[in-house]
Amino acid sequence: MSLVAKTSYFARTALESLWRSPFIHVVAVLSLAVALTGFGAARVVASQLDRLVESLSGEVELTVYLKADSSDETRAQLVTALEQRTHGKATIVSPEQALARLEAQVPGVRALSKDNPLPWSIEVAVPPSARQAQALREVARKVEQLEAVEAVDFGEAAVDRLEGLAFALRLAGLVVFGLVFLTVVVVVAATLQLAIYARREEIEIQKLVGATNRFVRAPFLIEGALQGLLGALIALGLLLLATHVGWPRLVALLGVLDAVAPAVTLRLAGEVAALGASLGLVGSVLAVRRFLRA
Repeated sequence: MSLVAKTSYFARTALESLWRSPFIHVVAVLSLAVALTGFGAARVVASQLDRLVESLSGEVELTVYLKADSSDETRAQLVTALEQRTHGKATIVSPEQALARLEAQVPGVRALSKDNPLPWSIEVAVPPSARQAQALREVARKVEQLEAVEAVDFGEAAVDRLEGLAFALRLAGLVVFGLVFLTVVVVVAATLQLAIYARREEIEIQKLVGATNRFVRAPFLIEGALQGLLGALIALGLLLLATHVGWPRLVALLGVLDAVAPAVTLRLAGEVAALGASLGLVGSVLAVRRFLRA
């Protein structure tokens, strides 16, 4: 039998098996769809968190507050040192400039005190290459040790919390996915074992006439992969429905005007399809191996 004929036979046999026992295979496909939808949703949420962290990082600014007795020479030296360490642009802000900014935000604040309580400061626009929280924390720690420096603020607390949340979600996603993975593989293997049992006489005849284990196994492997791909197709449909229909309604309900819509990218679609096919194949391998050993 030629390769084309074998492939045609394997595919036809797999499709016939799916058609003969639709209910059994629907259970496996729906189980795969649920697992893959959860995987895809976790990936979309992680992507949204990464976007949020990136957008907040884009506004990161290192502010160095100086002591009242700092001299012009000291401030100039600090500007040079900060620009060298962060590779950003440092700007000196006088107490009067800082008070004018505050007055623009809170009208009337200047009249509350005759004296200007705001200190000299240096603001550093941090470039993207140096916006990692750990790198900024290290720079802030070193700058705080300088004699003329009163305090350093790099506004990274929110980004730290988001990074921690993203890590926790990924870790939780891995744990949940591991449990779901095992459950789905067991379900797929069980459904294929039923299909194998229904065709046991046909398989025994094939082996009597010289069919190899590889020949017997191939249709079931294709069957498992097809189950996985069908589950992936349903999962992608649900994800698209959630992002294109559910998300706009949620945004309208919450009144968030500038929320970035999540997207089901081609890469994510490929990952879901590949994972679905892999889960189906693993389940079919386990089912067929157990039968052939029996």
